[in-house]
Amino acid sequence: MANTKLARLPSMRERVEDTLSAHRNELVSLLSRYVAQGKGILQPHHLIDELDNIISDDKGKQMLSDGPFSEVLKSAQEAIVVPPLVAIAVRPRPGVWEYVRVNVHELSVEQLTISEYLHFKEQLVDGQSSNTFMLELDFEPFNASIPRPTRSSSIGNGVQFLNRHLSSIMFHNKESLEPLLDFLRVHKHKGYVMMLNDRIHSISRLQSALAKAEDYLSKLPSDTPYSEFEYAFQGMGFERGWGDTAERVLEMMHLLSDILQAPDPSTLETFLGRIPMVFNVVILSIHGYFGQANVLGLPDTGGQIVYILDQVRALESEMLERIKKQGLNVTPRILIVTRLIPDAKGTTCNQRLERVSGTVHTHILRVPFRSEKGILHKWISRFDVWPYLETFAEDAASEIIGELQGHPDLIIGNYSDGNLVASLLAYKTGVTQCNIAHALEKTKYPDSDIYWKKFEEKYHFSSQFTADLIAMNHADFIITSTYQEIAGTKNTVGQYESHTAFTMPGLYRVVHGIDVFDPKFNIVSPGADMSIYFPSKEKEKRLTGLHDSIEKLLFDPVQNDEYIGVLHDQSKPIIFSMARLDRVKNITGLVELYGKNAKLRELANLVVVAGYNDVKKSNDREEIVEIEKMHSLIKTYNLHGLLRWISAQTNRARNGELYRYIADKRGIFVQPAFYEAFGLTVVEAMTCGLPTFATCHGGPAEIIEDGISGFHIDPYHPNQAAAQMVDFFEKCKVDPSWWERISDAGLHRINERYTWKIYSERLMTLAGVYGFWKYVSKLERRETRRYLEMFYILKFRDLVKYVPLLQLMHRRPLQRAQRRLLGHEYLIVLACYACETHCSLARTKAFSCLVCCCCSEKKVNNEVLNSMLSNVSSCAHAKCALLFFVVFVFDDCEPSEWSAMPWLLWQSPGLFLYSESALVTKEPDLGDSCAVRWMSNGQDLALGERELLNFPVVAFTPATCALLFFVVFVFDDCEPSEWSAMPWLLWQSPWPLPVL
Repeated sequence: MANTKLARLPSMRERVEDTLSAHRNELVSLLSRYVAQGKGILQPHHLIDELDNIISDDKGKQMLSDGPFSEVLKSAQEAIVVPPLVAIAVRPRPGVWEYVRVNVHELSVEQLTISEYLHFKEQLVDGQSSNTFMLELDFEPFNASIPRPTRSSSIGNGVQFLNRHLSSIMFHNKESLEPLLDFLRVHKHKGYVMMLNDRIHSISRLQSALAKAEDYLSKLPSDTPYSEFEYAFQGMGFERGWGDTAERVLEMMHLLSDILQAPDPSTLETFLGRIPMVFNVVILSIHGYFGQANVLGLPDTGGQIVYILDQVRALESEMLERIKKQGLNVTPRILIVTRLIPDAKGTTCNQRLERVSGTVHTHILRVPFRSEKGILHKWISRFDVWPYLETFAEDAASEIIGELQGHPDLIIGNYSDGNLVASLLAYKTGVTQCNIAHALEKTKYPDSDIYWKKFEEKYHFSSQFTADLIAMNHADFIITSTYQEIAGTKNTVGQYESHTAFTMPGLYRVVHGIDVFDPKFNIVSPGADMSIYFPSKEKEKRLTGLHDSIEKLLFDPVQNDEYIGVLHDQSKPIIFSMARLDRVKNITGLVELYGKNAKLRELANLVVVAGYNDVKKSNDREEIVEIEKMHSLIKTYNLHGLLRWISAQTNRARNGELYRYIADKRGIFVQPAFYEAFGLTVVEAMTCGLPTFATCHGGPAEIIEDGISGFHIDPYHPNQAAAQMVDFFEKCKVDPSWWERISDAGLHRINERYTWKIYSERLMTLAGVYGFWKYVSKLERRETRRYLEMFYILKFRDLVKYVPLLQLMHRRPLQRAQRRLLGHEYLIVLACYACETHCSLARTKAFSCLVCCCCSEKKVNNEVLNSMLSNVSSCAHAKCALLFFVVFVFDDCEPSEWSAMPWLLWQSPGLFLYSESALVTKEPDLGDSCAVRWMSNGQDLALGERELLNFPVVAFTPATCALLFFVVFVFDDCEPSEWSAMPWLLWQSPWPLPVL
């Protein structure tokens, strides 16, 4: 045994060479099949399929599948074929890659570096790819001194590894304890000294003071408030932050004493996690409509919003609890920074500041996108935001400092845009940065790197992938919901791992983009809001009052823009799915597999909640394609009577009860996405007790234990997925307890691993630990950040210039618009108010409305309008204010989503005021404010935008009536405008309006 040596594992090149020596003809035959397919990329299943084909051709070739080359193919992630060469990217385990190239004609084998492999791959696009001096990104040299694990099983446990590493250093080198002392001595919040004061200036003095303090505390009752011994502790060198009672302070001091004497990872993490460091948190989520109501289902608005709102509620609760236990009198603040959208579509996304319900100290802070041409009023796709982010970051920084009266203690980015802005803010402030990707688009769109130019006009991936690289390398720590997000599985590449090495021909090569072994990666899984999502068995909590509306949603025979399709047999169980309607979520794939399987149609109905069912309602490019595909599938498979398609639902409470209602009917939940980073709907469904079938690609594969707490399905094999569902329903018919067993196992899995309480505790601990590491170690990564700064300025800024800015509305002069008025239709909204009398308003379709005037009822048209203008002073009521909105819509207008009345006022090119003497017309400047003059009795009153919004129209005493006349002009290539119902326009008015 003493002479036994561990054998070195052969490299992939050696395995190929060994196979050539042993099975030359068979291997040449296989490689020739690859070359025969021509220039291109072969995916893993293509490689294995050809191996299976060659084995079936000749039983003697079975040897090839049992040899070392079969191990190469089983680990291969892709093969690049440029005849007669075949280059294979081999991944023997997560995070570890090798590259080999075989010349099929010469039968030569060579090991390739990452750079050589990527250069060869570029020939698929650039022919011979003679660009030798293409820009290469390599972050590896900057991280050489940073400790990192080597085992794939350690990926995602970064903080544990770092704590072990530092504990080891502290144990062998007591001088390494000095940074900990320095950190405790300088620890402050808004000038308020915490932990240690200047009486303690050395490790020996700290140890002496701790011994004295521990002796002092041991003589006090455990519940003695800190205030009763605060003065004595200040004399010893201690300040607030150790705890609120003698017991907690003593426990904290024991931890520090143990670290100073014999540091161990667990004690170190516990101590660092309890140091008061995080009081103000900024969370960035920029794209989509970020609101608390009526937003889910709108473009780019889905699970990320739900995730963050649940996150901040749990986080605020955890912060308050920790601050109390730390003995501090500090009010925490959490700001969710997002984009302000003036055209808010009836949501609150045009409000600057909004408190998050269920919290006290958490607010949504909205900052508009702006360019040199002004503020952007419309929603834009997440793929088009890149030109606005730098200015947004600057504006957001000012708003954040104003709200918090200083810098935050932690910045959390979300998705690519939020993570980039988080990087810009953290770079300037030095604040600890955490990234949450949710989804990295590179893995959702196969080959979107090598063929990036094909995607560029629609998706602008050159900007997005560049932003992702900058953000993930700038972050102090990254949290993911699953291991798969980081490093995939044995057979699939993780989202972050896919950024290790790739190329965008003509742009740059990434030879070392991110290392999945980096200790910045940590897995922290979220949960579902237990107040909304709870098991169907908890009858006393059930929202039975919603059952009528749920049954209408599911079974109402009326077809409208909220739901289409009728379920003829309502006794059947329901296959239920709820997601955004885009390609990756694959709702259309679920409909298709259901339509193709007659047995599944016989056993169950299908209900999907997704997007819109009317293509005219969507502005999202992918959603429009999917809507059209849905209608086509329904027609192709004649799903009338079997399928119910419900438009996106924003009422979370009803959605929770909808899960439970379907559980009552012994249904199932299906999540059929091609890839899902985490799978929040999977957690929600399982929390409600609904047996769940979810994609095997991504997070759901970790949430669900296949066959125990749910089932994995492969969306790339839909027939097999349909067969799994058929098998489940048939098994439930024979054994009804089977449904219960899967339901109960799913609930157990959730309670064990996926709750917001566990999440918030872990996040706060990580924030404390990485804040400490940032202070005392090389993890500040100054060299990396200078490299990133150069990359941002020289490459990213240049790329975003090619992302088109949304064209703002061009305002033409009033006179020109008036000349074009004749012969065009116009929309009129007229309302009359009296001091003591409220009017009612009814409306009809098209371009007129029924108006109840205080004097009489009149149907408004041109003739009536002219009559009213000439006889307005004949109103029978004194002090009556008449609001008169006229919107001219021309046939050549630009796409518009006219929304809030304050914005309409700001755009108004004319204001008419009626006094006793005359009708006065004043045309104000067409700038950023509406200067208005009230002319009566020789007195001028100048009003700016803000004053105008709050001006008490009804209080005009000099006039019998005041007539406000707003005209908004819309020009140039107009799509069908989203002119909302008149009551909506009135509701947005800054003045009180009659009840409709």
